[in-house]
Amino acid sequence: MGGGARSRFPFPQAHVYIAPPNPLIAFLGETTDVCEGKERRVKRVDIAAGALILTQACMAGASLARANDSIAETSLGGLTLVKSDAISLDSEDLYISRDRVRVKYRFTNTTDAPIDALVAFPLPPIPPGNEAGEEEAVYWSDARATLKFKTTVDGQPLDLDIVEQAILDGRDITARLAALKVPLNRFAEGFEKAIAALPATERDKLVAEKAILNSGGDFWVGLWALRTTITRRQSFPAQKTIAVEHEYAPLAGGAVGPSSQYAGEANYFSHVRAKYCIDDDWMLAFNRTLPLKDKRYNASEIFLGYVLKTGANWKGPIKDFRLVVDKGRPDSLVSFCADGVKKISPTQFEARYANFTPTKDLNILILDWPTGR
Repeated sequence: MGGGARSRFPFPQAHVYIAPPNPLIAFLGETTDVCEGKERRVKRVDIAAGALILTQACMAGASLARANDSIAETSLGGLTLVKSDAISLDSEDLYISRDRVRVKYRFTNTTDAPIDALVAFPLPPIPPGNEAGEEEAVYWSDARATLKFKTTVDGQPLDLDIVEQAILDGRDITARLAALKVPLNRFAEGFEKAIAALPATERDKLVAEKAILNSGGDFWVGLWALRTTITRRQSFPAQKTIAVEHEYAPLAGGAVGPSSQYAGEANYFSHVRAKYCIDDDWMLAFNRTLPLKDKRYNASEIFLGYVLKTGANWKGPIKDFRLVVDKGRPDSLVSFCADGVKKISPTQFEARYANFTPTKDLNILILDWPTGR
């Protein structure tokens, strides 16, 4: 699209992915972080992302050396139901940017009885840590503070509860860690201090059970997976339509140094082109702009994903589906897979479908040129 965007949205075949939900990668790189006087290698990225699930109960400075030195997005989605023959999704209006995801829904209970449901904002599990201390995706230290999620029903805000579980080799060790006053989230502030403060006998037990490991000095890594669900019960009145709005900060991935610059990375870039439907027009726009930029500074890639497939669980298709992707800056490039996309502002692109049944998730690539270069 005129060098500013490329999108083929073959929506029953749409490539859509938020792996659940990060649109705020200003910079990603492997840097040195000084923690209490010790150095450790970390993947650094500015983050933000989210998703909602409705279960019927009735019911991110420095450039990277290579294009694949990147960190993946964590895909989130929107409201969803366990398969329901009672509640229809009349409309879904989805807005995605690097900073915010907003979804507006209209649900109708098509039965003559009220339906009690569990409204949930499910997050993907945080996997066990590793000795190297490197992460392949973006995670959160505090779900409420990081994702900044907000949900309203007919204009009234919902207070959602957060439930966390620590799972080690299939066993729930939540109560044990809580008794030891160890945060369940290994990214939480104070996690390593809590491990260091344990009596030596308790700490040694956790090490022997391969629940934690020491990665050097005072640095400790949790080896359990963390399951996080954000929930609240909601009533759907009989034969009534309700408006639900949900928004959050996405968990974006990214890299400094666009993969399209790396001619020797043919296999990697082939994967990127397929995932984001990058075509020859997009590459022409990239190659036309690249010579105008200062070669000392790389562009940066932002990866966003959104889980769409759960939208197929309502009664029938989504009657009116609208997607707006906002690339943020007029000179940025954006690419995603969609049909019938039109440009509606200098930074926004819209796709609209009637009686839409999503079969795949959404992947979005935004390429930012260095500002002021």
